[in-house]
Amino acid sequence: MAERLLRVRTRQKSKKPEFNFHDSHKKKRLGTSWRKPRGLHNKLRQQVAAKGKLVRVGYGSPKAVRGFHPCGLPEVLVNNVAELERAQGSVVRIASGVGMKKRLEIQTKATASGIKILNPKGGA
Repeated sequence: MAERLLRVRTRQKSKKPEFNFHDSHKKKRLGTSWRKPRGLHNKLRQQVAAKGKLVRVGYGSPKAVRGFHPCGLPEVLVNNVAELERAQGSVVRIASGVGMKKRLEIQTKATASGIKILNPKGGA
């Protein structure tokens, strides 16, 4: 069942438009992360077809596989060694704020228990 839903998610996401902040390409100071258009005369808010698509519920992935890694396992963010216990049967991403000493400790413990790490650093 999950394999089929992962294929559905891949197919849906391939058709999904890139949702950027309206006119963010025109101003250098504007980021591209999505903001809902609220202007009275904003053509994107008025849903003029040539101006792009609005973020809608229908573009989401199936609820059963939301947050899953493409390999088919749920992805868990880990900050310390104690959090590896709740990561059994999933893939692990080590948080960016974890230092090298603790990161290497997490990596050795994960390889010993057979857990795959998505962002390993050298040394373990």
